[in-house]
Amino acid sequence: MATMFPTPKGKLLVIGGHEQRGKDGPDREQSSESILERFVDELHQKNTVVVIPTASEIPEESAQDYVEVFTGFGVKHVEVLNVQSREQANSVEALDMLDRADGVMFTGGDQLRLTALIGGTLLLKRLTERYLREPLVIAGTSAGATAMSTPMIYQGRNDSGFVKDEIHITTGLQLLRDVAIDTHFIARGRIVRMAQIIATNPGCIGLGLEEDTAVLVSKGNELEVIGNGIVVLLDGHECRENTIYQVQPGEVFSIRDLRLHLLAKGQRFTLPGFASSKPPLEKPE
Repeated sequence: MATMFPTPKGKLLVIGGHEQRGKDGPDREQSSESILERFVDELHQKNTVVVIPTASEIPEESAQDYVEVFTGFGVKHVEVLNVQSREQANSVEALDMLDRADGVMFTGGDQLRLTALIGGTLLLKRLTERYLREPLVIAGTSAGATAMSTPMIYQGRNDSGFVKDEIHITTGLQLLRDVAIDTHFIARGRIVRMAQIIATNPGCIGLGLEEDTAVLVSKGNELEVIGNGIVVLLDGHECRENTIYQVQPGEVFSIRDLRLHLLAKGQRFTLPGFASSKPPLEKPE
């Protein structure tokens, strides 16, 4: 029986990092629209976008890049919510700013910093409530994307994952349920570390996003691929001979029958575990 979750009225834009920042990027001819332009197009109104650069070590600089981009795409007000303490994430000022937002953008940086500062705060509670009940669009790139998932990678070398316990996982912001997100996926060779995450919990889908590539998530489970690269989906629901629980830390694990999907721009995918009459994979329109 399919698991039932409330259907969110908002949307998520999960970006693999290094996305084009303007209308005339070097790869502009490859794509009819940039990822950030699509973010603005999806907004219910273009009055206010709030940029949250908390994950970044240079938050002011990181935020300013997006202020300029979104202003150039016609957003009337682009505000920066630079949360640097949990007290600030619980403040009336932060909640008021979030309440004005038609869209929210999480920059890249360190996803553990992001979850440590806003996890369990009133800011995250309000963000989640608005995502579920209103047509709010929430975007995140690189660390800002990785933090959206339920199991969240926060440590592990790009070439790691062959042996048990090389990958460190915690709980993310949980905006996208039962999905583990990894970014810069092809460029940094991260498929094996994703396989270990799926081995530890085959009920999750692994979502690997290449740079300048994203998925737009509607209704909590309907994915559309946009951008210039590829999206890798790793499905362990039907896996077998999974030894991750048998081997000792530092030993190599085995797993068989993982399903792998490689999806390019325009492809759609329905996450399993939700009630839906649509098949998992759909042809682009």
